[in-house]
Amino acid sequence: MNGLFISFEGIDGAGKSTHIAALAQAFEAQGRVVTVTREPGGTRLAEALRAMVLNDPMDPLTESLLVFAARRDHICRVIAPALAQGQVVVCDRFSDATFAYQGAGRAFDWDVLRTLERWVQATEALGLEPYADAEAVLQPNLTLWFDLPAAVAAQRLAGARVPDKFESQPSAFFEKVSSGYARRMQEHPLRFARINADQSAEGVWQEALAAVRAKGFLP
Repeated sequence: MNGLFISFEGIDGAGKSTHIAALAQAFEAQGRVVTVTREPGGTRLAEALRAMVLNDPMDPLTESLLVFAARRDHICRVIAPALAQGQVVVCDRFSDATFAYQGAGRAFDWDVLRTLERWVQATEALGLEPYADAEAVLQPNLTLWFDLPAAVAAQRLAGARVPDKFESQPSAFFEKVSSGYARRMQEHPLRFARINADQSAEGVWQEALAAVRAKGFLP
């Protein structure tokens, strides 16, 4: 059975977590082995880098390099082995988040991010078939983008927890991040599914489930 890679994307407060768990359960009910993971993170090293990225002040290039270093370790130790074993990998954010947050949110060079993406996610070096991307760069088979207005996200996050340095950014920052996701969707239209996250949890779940079924990944 072929491995399957699905990513969940969206600004902080978009409500991805509940639906990640529900999708994992849906695949497990079909007899699939599922690995649920996140970025930055997923390995001991990547989680340590995550703490730095989310809390320590740094310039956009340093931030981008740390995110891609965490991603490389995550791919090598978790994602690539799971896909090679035919598992379903469900990941809370992947490289689209770097383009959205560092590229659009931080106004960092998009082409530099593309170069880092090619270096870190080259399928040949990972021993994977370029099944998801014509440029032989590891990408999800499906990316569910939970699109939510920045003002609504801010209301959801208010008082929920102590914010990290991204969550504490003003709405204007998250508007830029959303524009970054929209740009990535334009660049990769076949793997993206935009989910209206500004509705009931059940409505969001039904849209997400329909997108997965439309790809033939679930009956």
